[in-house]
Order: sequence, then structure tokens, then C-alpha cells
Amino acid sequence: MFIPRHRFKQIALLMFIAVTAWLLTAYGANRDDETGNEAYAADSFAMGTVISQKVYGVNGKTAADEAVDRIRYLDKLMTFNESQGDVYRLNQNAGVMGVEMDPATMQVIKKAQEISAMSNGAFDITVGPLVKAWKIGTDQQHIPSQEELNSLLPLINYEGIRIDNNVVTIQKGQMVDLGGIAKGYVGDEVIEIYKKHGVTSAVVNLGGNVVTLGNKPDGTPWRVAIRNPRPAGNESGQDLGIVKVTDKAVVTAGDDQRYFIENEQRYHHILDPTTGYPAKSDLMSVTLITDSSLDADALDTAVYILGFEKGRQLISQYGGVEAVFVTTDKKVYVTEGLKDSFEFLGEGSGFVYQQ
Repeated sequence: MFIPRHRFKQIALLMFIAVTAWLLTAYGANRDDETGNEAYAADSFAMGTVISQKVYGVNGKTAADEAVDRIRYLDKLMTFNESQGDVYRLNQNAGVMGVEMDPATMQVIKKAQEISAMSNGAFDITVGPLVKAWKIGTDQQHIPSQEELNSLLPLINYEGIRIDNNVVTIQKGQMVDLGGIAKGYVGDEVIEIYKKHGVTSAVVNLGGNVVTLGNKPDGTPWRVAIRNPRPAGNESGQDLGIVKVTDKAVVTAGDDQRYFIENEQRYHHILDPTTGYPAKSDLMSVTLITDSSLDADALDTAVYILGFEKGRQLISQYGGVEAVFVTTDKKVYVTEGLKDSFEFLGEGSGFVYQQ
């Protein structure tokens, strides 16, 4: 994730919010009001967002603390601007030399390359120069000139990445950005840490990437909200639906997450590698439900850029993926495997559920 220096004030504000949440959370073992089971709930700040954990069992605190340590380690490896991290060193050595990667970073890059090939480049981690040009989500966000975009587009080419064992080489001028996939890998890592400590029921929310372990302690599935991408009055907290899941990741890509409006046009953060502009998709959002958070996080970007029909074909080809599609004409579609576990909550919101 690219976080330039001028965003430090914004991050500091988020950290204050996270700390406030931490103070309001009953840290340590406590009784969950809903189930009566022993739970450990914690909020922390990492990867540019608030990480929320709810871990059941006597080892909940130990597992959650180790998870936070692992998250912060992986963040340093894969963030855009950590001078000792893998991604920073790779970008600094573009066109100069290969850089040896941590096995975790290698796994993420290899998965990214797999999805890039399957999607014909719709997902491409070499979009770094475009991300840096647009600066969406910062106080310097703007529309780059067409001349600037034309100069950057030849650099956006996942096929320019060379992998030799754990050494990665990119071409001069290229810049890797793992912001569209790193949280997916982290989510899977957190679940493995929970399992190592004997935890059988937990949920972690990494800034919208929700990953569940087992069922809730009462034996019922976790209920994960699908947010409304066009909430009434632009108020947050409005949901279009609920998916009931067990041992699944629920990950969303949409044009409502980071964007700015200029001349009544929405410019969002999901950039199309072929045009250099925010993707002109017939989707407002897509939510993927899979066994692997890493798979979901890579695929959702590709599906969003490809649009409804081609996106459906991609996840069908990949296999093991269910989805909730929200189209620009305000229709909500779910894949066949979700029909019994999806609950539509958007009555009266202008959205129509296509059963």
C-alpha cells in the first residue's frame, strides 16, 4: 500500500480512533454477551487500517497478540514505502538487479501472477506507477494528465516480472504494489495462528477483509454484512445483505471504498491496467466468499475490472468461489452456492435482488 508522508496526519487520526476503540474494548478474557462463551476482543492499527479480532477460547489473547505481531511484520515486508521491506527494495532496484524475497512475499507475488495470467492482466501488481500518479485516498488525489498516463502505461505489464527461486526482478521504471492482495495473505496467516493455539472459533476483520474460523461458539455460522455501495444520505452502516459463513473469507472490491468526485464523475481506486483510469465496470461492488482470503483478495479486483459477465466466467474457471454482485443498475446477484446462505436487506433502498 502506498502511503506518502503527507498522509501521516490522516494515519495518526486513524491510530487515535484505533486506540480509542482499544480503550473501550474489554481487553483480556471476558464473557461474550451474545453467547456467554469466553472471548478476547481487540482492535489494533496496521496495514493502514484498523484490525479487529474476536477470538474465543482460553488462548484467545495469546493468539490475538501473536497475530498482531505477524500482521505488522508482513506489513513491513509488503508495504510500498518501508525502506527495509521487500516491495520497497524491489522497486528501488527496478532495472538494476534482482532482489531476494521473504517466502511470504514470494507466495503473494506468485499468486498475483497466477491471477494476472487467468484474467489477461485485469489484475496486475505492476500498477504501482499509476497508483502513485493518481494518489487516490490522499490529500493530493487528482486526475493525471493524459500525457502522464500515456508515459506510464507501457510500464504496467505483469509479464515484465521475472522470478528465479526467491529472487524477483522487474524492469526499469516498473513499480510493484501489493495493496490489492497483501491483506488477503495476512488473513490466511492469522487463521493459521489461531489454529496453532487451539482456537476453533474466531473472526478477524482487516479493514473490510473478513476471515472466519469455524462457527460461532453457539454452533451457528458467522453473519457477515455486505455493505450498500450507495447508502442513503451517504451514511455508512447501511447493509444490502448478510452472508452466513463457516471457515470462509469474505472480501469485497468496490468503487465506494476510496474515491473522489470531480465534475460529477466518481474516480475510485481500482485502476484499469489497460487505460490507466479507474475501471469503468458495470459493477458497483463484488464480494467473494472462498476458503482462502488470498484467493479472494486477488480475484475480487480482477472480477470488478472485468465486469459482471466476464467476472462470473473467471470465478467459475477458478473454482471454489461464491459471489455477491452489485451492478450499476442497482441489481444484486448471488451465485448458486450462496442462495441458501444470503439474506437480502436492501428492500426500499432502490436495489433489487435477482433471485
